[in-house]
Amino acid sequence: MNASNWPPRTRVGRLAPACAGTPGSIADYPAGVTDPHFVPQRTALPGAGDTVVLTGADLTIGDVEAVARHGAAAVLDVHARARMQEAREVIERLVAEGAVVYGVTTGFGALADRTIAAADVERLQENLLVSHAVGVGEPLPRDVVRAMLLLRANTLALGHSGARPLIVDRLLDLLRLGVHPVVPAQGSVGASGDLAPLAHLALPLIGRGIVELDGHEMPALVALREIGLEPLTLGPKEGLALLNGTQLMSALGALLLADADRLVRTASTVAAMSVEALLGTDVAFSAAYQLARPHPGQVEVAGELRHLLRDSGLQASHHESHHKVQDPYSLRCIPQVHGAVRDALDHLRRVLDIELNSATDNPLIFPGGGAADASALATGGGLVISGGNFHGEPVALALDFAKLALAELGAISERRTALLVDPHLNGGLPAFLAPASGLESGLMLLQYTAAALASENKVLAHPASADSIPTSANQEDHVSMGPIAGRHARQVLEHVERILAIEAICAAQALDLRLAALPGIAAGTGARDAHDRIRSVARHLDADRELGPDLAAVTTLVHGGDLATLATRGAADVPPGRA
Repeated sequence: MNASNWPPRTRVGRLAPACAGTPGSIADYPAGVTDPHFVPQRTALPGAGDTVVLTGADLTIGDVEAVARHGAAAVLDVHARARMQEAREVIERLVAEGAVVYGVTTGFGALADRTIAAADVERLQENLLVSHAVGVGEPLPRDVVRAMLLLRANTLALGHSGARPLIVDRLLDLLRLGVHPVVPAQGSVGASGDLAPLAHLALPLIGRGIVELDGHEMPALVALREIGLEPLTLGPKEGLALLNGTQLMSALGALLLADADRLVRTASTVAAMSVEALLGTDVAFSAAYQLARPHPGQVEVAGELRHLLRDSGLQASHHESHHKVQDPYSLRCIPQVHGAVRDALDHLRRVLDIELNSATDNPLIFPGGGAADASALATGGGLVISGGNFHGEPVALALDFAKLALAELGAISERRTALLVDPHLNGGLPAFLAPASGLESGLMLLQYTAAALASENKVLAHPASADSIPTSANQEDHVSMGPIAGRHARQVLEHVERILAIEAICAAQALDLRLAALPGIAAGTGARDAHDRIRSVARHLDADRELGPDLAAVTTLVHGGDLATLATRGAADVPPGRA
């Protein structure tokens, strides 16, 4: 696409911003605006709600989801602005002194031994962006791109990268105005950070690259001018500050966790329905038994199951009959397996809580100095230290662990689906839960789909971080492959949503048939409510029909967390260390 021949779109006019005069508003820019007194009519995305204040130190997973998916605004904290300015002054003094600083007055990677003339330090930064923007593949989803913009702004807000506050302001303007860089999904090896994706993310700041605005792709320069902005000219180190970091893999991880938190509770709800439909026993979920091996996730899941199965007539109907001494593992070991998944996700959460609020650039600026060491370049205003905070290994390993755990959540769900449809194992229900087995296939093929997805997850669960290919003439001789782990983890989660939706459809059908044979008996309160929610979007199967629409509808229910809320319990039931 070429900005010079792009067809113009109707301009809606420019009004004074609602945030005019506040730090970070377009009206405060010292340069780069066509008219400093006006900004676009749209000053925020439709539906924007609460404002997230970026300090660099306390961004949460919830904040990321609020901005990435729900249009919440983000602004730069006043103290963070001051820190950034202080670090910026260190960079400017170094350039003025003619100091040799990696990525400021030298080349990059294996070209770090090439000194750059003072007249070329700004051109160096633009060259970095355009030369590194070589990603391939499908564009990243919008929520991931928005999360990347937010996370890059937050890490710059720490004040260790040497970028002007204006750079963060402009990143946040893209978020606020819904100007989303088109970022190809593939091309990062996860060290030196997510270089190619972040280059595509940063190109629009200098009027390069492609963006999406109002659902249309266009050259970034066209979009900037349409909303009343001009491209920025990057100063020393600012290109490197925008590129060097783990923001793609961290964005994928943060959004994965937001979805997984709902998914694991949905899994409890759906599993409780299966326990009821298969006449499984809740004895194995007793608090005393779980506390004999008190892994936090295990204790939590067992408590949710007890909550979902409370007041169950089905449980009461067979407690004294001893019809089964023990259930199959996919029922009896739900707390142990689902709980281990939660504990794995909690590890990812701990890693991301640190990573989202860390400086992942190189070199880092420490205004005011401190205890210098042999690797530090001292200047009148502080220290510049080269290191490896851009390496994505902590995030890559945690993402690999998380995707393996999620694959297990899908694997055990598929096994419960197999129990539900097998007439030899489902406790007297019809084969494949069909009203007229033989003439009708019922839910037979749903289990095939679940099996296919579970099997594909086993391939995707292979650890990306186990691989490393050297880059940059072997200067960058070990890399994390974290973005691959993150993309695969997202695929695994989407598959598990469908696998759980399949189990939910089968469990609802099995409950219908079971309760019809036991008049006057009801399922547990939570399982009954879950059944009702499923029936609100997918009706009982009374004859063979196309089940694709049912699966799509229940998958939407699963993704939205409607079933997860049923597993939520009071604070008294939450084990120590969980909130």
